Amino acid sequence: MSDKSTEPTECPRCGFRSLELLYVSPVADAWEVYQCQQCLYCWRTSEPARRTQRSAYPESFKMTLEDIRSAPEVPTIPPLRTGA
Repeated sequence: MSDKSTEPTECPRCGFRSLELLYVSPVADAWEVYQCQQCLYCWRTSEPARRTQRSAYPESFKMTLEDIRSAPEVPTIPPLRTGA
């Protein structure tokens, strides 16, 4: 997966072109995990086209910048309780 021609160039969900490589498989050339720096969508390069390519991503799940800006804030996960 380290071949530059196979690296994703845009987010499948929002089309943004700033992606971060988060993880690389411990098995050479098995997969990589990328994250969009705009909508935070993450995907593994070994997933099917409907999850990894903008042209094949389901229309009903695609997002625009306005969708992202108006999305409700996700609450933080509270700290674990001690004791039981």
